Amino acid sequence: MANKKLISIILCVVASLVALLVPAGIYGIDGLSVVEQRVIAIFILAALLWITEPIPIWTTSAFIMVLMLLTVSSSSFAPLISADNYALTAEEVASSGKPFLGNLIKYKDIMAAFADPIIMLFMGGFVLAIAAGKIGLDGQLAKVLLAPFGKDPKIVMLGFLVVTGVFSMFMSNTATAAMMLAIMNPVFKSMRNEDGTLDRGVVGLAMAIPIGANIGGMGTPIGTPPNAVAMKYLNDPDYLNLGVGFGTWMLVMIPLVFLIFAFAWVLLTKMYPFTMKEIKLKIDNDAFGNANPRDKKIICATFAVTILLWVTDRLTGINANIVALIPFAILSVTGIFTKKDLASIDWDVLWLVAGGFALGIGLEKTGLAKHMVESIPFGEWSPMVVMVGSGLLCLTMSTFMSNSASAALLLPIMYTVGQGMDLGAFGGVCTMLLGVALSASLAMALPISTPPNALAYSTGNIKQKDMATVGIIVGMFGFALAFAALTLFVGPMRIFG
Repeated sequence: MANKKLISIILCVVASLVALLVPAGIYGIDGLSVVEQRVIAIFILAALLWITEPIPIWTTSAFIMVLMLLTVSSSSFAPLISADNYALTAEEVASSGKPFLGNLIKYKDIMAAFADPIIMLFMGGFVLAIAAGKIGLDGQLAKVLLAPFGKDPKIVMLGFLVVTGVFSMFMSNTATAAMMLAIMNPVFKSMRNEDGTLDRGVVGLAMAIPIGANIGGMGTPIGTPPNAVAMKYLNDPDYLNLGVGFGTWMLVMIPLVFLIFAFAWVLLTKMYPFTMKEIKLKIDNDAFGNANPRDKKIICATFAVTILLWVTDRLTGINANIVALIPFAILSVTGIFTKKDLASIDWDVLWLVAGGFALGIGLEKTGLAKHMVESIPFGEWSPMVVMVGSGLLCLTMSTFMSNSASAALLLPIMYTVGQGMDLGAFGGVCTMLLGVALSASLAMALPISTPPNALAYSTGNIKQKDMATVGIIVGMFGFALAFAALTLFVGPMRIFG
């Protein structure tokens, strides 16, 4: 295994070096500078490392950020940016014959990728989830929310789809799936027919949890990393600067989420019908009952106020990224969120997203994005073909690799592509970026596609062919629905600006 990983790393590095050393003319990009070619090489290295995963994906992000600082920033290794080796202006190219260095990126801009407001938004979501878990608020909410669904197996399945989806809108989909599977494991074991075999409905019930977790994350900007990456391009002044609010996102995406849930529920009940007449759920939640009363009041109030401010950001005028820091401030000052809790934040996810932002900065600040748009005849291609094709590419990539990494790779490229096309009839570049982000969350055909899939598969109640069949059908339905909504309603009506 170690040798296999080493070989993968070597091949990735060799491919990157080839991209760096080949004559610039091979790329067919007019005016390609030395710095821009270095960015292409770094991009290829990141893509191959994220796809093959010989090292953890977050370490790839950290590595490429450092590599960018050393090779394409204003504080790069001196020989790499020296006037002795490269022409620093277009005039010098003609007079000296040296290769044109190009536009260097301010090193602070690359470092700022990890302190991007979207990173803060995501971190606020993690803080809320950790605090809720400390007092058992998540389990208590699950208990309360599942109670109305009664004992009918079909309705219980619907309940798990909806409740898992709602939790995934505000906390890690992995943590949500783990919590809901823990609730269901005793139920799975009891769902046996008279001959001792498991009820066929168990498969559908088990599949409902990863579907709920994966699709539910589409509902809010913090529900899944691809959403956060898309928000960067939608709201950043250096990109589209649309000022898309938390509430606006939910207004559009939650109806989509529940339509997909309805389809998934009907599909699962038809494919895996129950023979049992009743399911008895017993949810013990001693943690909430035994939690410190003071802590419960503070956490519940902070949770409610934060979500309220998020969904009313257009009314209050408080940016959602700023709201995300409120729970961090309150819970840390009151001593509820501690140094130990700080260590339990999913920093690997934040580093991964930051790496994607850094690549986007590389494309923009060096001028590579502009030169790509000018050199590739996107105007001759059908906008709809490009939009749907980009979504299908992201869906395919996310089936086999991290959906966060897929979005981090594709969104900077598709932003660049969109700038060179006439997408006005579909709502502009915004629509294309949203399509790519949503496609990443719809990839759920394999156990390796997402952590919730892996957790559900590990219960032993789902066969890989069942997961593939259901995942592909639900994913393609969601894909068709999302692109129909984006291109026919959301984009043309300029809901996002």
